[in-house]
Amino acid sequence: MVRNEHERVVEARADAVGALLDRLSAPDDPLFPTPAWPAMTFDGPLAVGATGGHGPVRYRVAAYEPGRRVRFDFTDPGGGFHEISVEPLGERRCRVRHVLETEPRGLERILWPTVVRPVHDTMVEEVLDNAERAAAGGCARPVRRSRRVRLLHALGWDRPEAVAVPAAARLLRGSMERPAHADAYRMRMLPGLPRDPRAWAGMLRGAFPVLGCAGGELLLGVDVAGLTARASILVDQEFVTLSTFARPDTRRGRLYWGVVRIGHPFMARLMMRRTHRALALAAPSAGERALSPCPVGRDSRSAV
Repeated sequence: MVRNEHERVVEARADAVGALLDRLSAPDDPLFPTPAWPAMTFDGPLAVGATGGHGPVRYRVAAYEPGRRVRFDFTDPGGGFHEISVEPLGERRCRVRHVLETEPRGLERILWPTVVRPVHDTMVEEVLDNAERAAAGGCARPVRRSRRVRLLHALGWDRPEAVAVPAAARLLRGSMERPAHADAYRMRMLPGLPRDPRAWAGMLRGAFPVLGCAGGELLLGVDVAGLTARASILVDQEFVTLSTFARPDTRRGRLYWGVVRIGHPFMARLMMRRTHRALALAAPSAGERALSPCPVGRDSRSAV
């Protein structure tokens, strides 16, 4: 049986920190370290019986004392739980503690010390960092991600999925009749990621002119070598979507596109994934967002 404990003394009232605890998994969750890590989500409000988790880790709410304690039981066959609690230490001081118990089995016995524990330890410390930021106004010594955690973070980041060009990509659809090629890739929006599509333009390397921006969509012209092409970056409540229309206009353009289209899906996915992760790592922490509706800047925690 593995027992893993983390705790932090926070210079703030226990009821103030407890109020933050009650917002776990909410859209304005001030504790869980998104968007750098997958958000904690459930099939309903935080309450006993709610099921969900974060990333591939699945659990349900087994016990909930508002403002004091939440326990989550893992739903995988190995069982176990993790729990976060707030304990008052005085009028303006409290202890936040996270406890995990589980029994690794089979391959998990190897993965726990090499992969799971380093990531788990970092995420929990970032939760405690956010509790300090949101309740006490700042975090003096934020956790720094180790090289191993940075590598695991990069390897585990989500990948874009291929979809149809969204109907909401109106600028793109109105920019070209009967394109010879159309594709689209999307990734899920995370709390804290920018909603302005112009912030995502860096995924297209090159000085491509902006042809329009409206309704959460940015349209760019990527004409080159006898090829007329348009790229759309659409940001809605759930996804950011990169869509492309292309039409060769000359013999040279057809030859160029015949070569480029082979690598285009790979490059589009790669650029989108890199930008998605870079913006997530550059975003203000959940604790900083809780302090201000428009937080700017970050403290000295490590970027990956």
